[in-house]
Amino acid sequence: MSRPADALGRISVVEADITTLDVDAIVNAANNTLLGGGGVDGAIHRAAGPSLLAECRTLGGCETGDAKITEGYNLPARWVIHTVGPIWSGGEGGEEGVLRSCYRRCMELVVEYNLRSVAFPAISTGVYGYPSGPAAAIAVATVREFLGLNQSVESVLFVCFNSRTREAYNAALQAS
Repeated sequence: MSRPADALGRISVVEADITTLDVDAIVNAANNTLLGGGGVDGAIHRAAGPSLLAECRTLGGCETGDAKITEGYNLPARWVIHTVGPIWSGGEGGEEGVLRSCYRRCMELVVEYNLRSVAFPAISTGVYGYPSGPAAAIAVATVREFLGLNQSVESVLFVCFNSRTREAYNAALQAS
């Protein structure tokens, strides 16, 4: 179900429900409104309770490729970092750069808030249609690069919703 941590000792891949994890922050693959939706976004909003939606209403949305942070409310995680990934349009619309920006902005917030652990879903690979393999490679490379420059983050989990996605993340870790 999980893979041992990579060479940096701080990146792991798990197949789990992100809303159940006891980490400092979980990342929400949100839409631009930050007001909830389907997939992981809806699951996080349901698990966190109505206070999350109330706080998100005060944020004024979020640009694609950016990230914003809220409290975790009823979640085991103390914080939720909301990021808006790109909608896959064949790879010709700058999706790779936007997806990199999502991971980088989330990691910047992790450091800014002095967090030690964070769990990421597979951003943009659900209804936004980004292929799992390329998305995993971008996620792993961006986070690994960030961790190389920031020793304060102790643990990054890539939380996969199915075995196909988990295999893509494990392959990305092994290839990097």
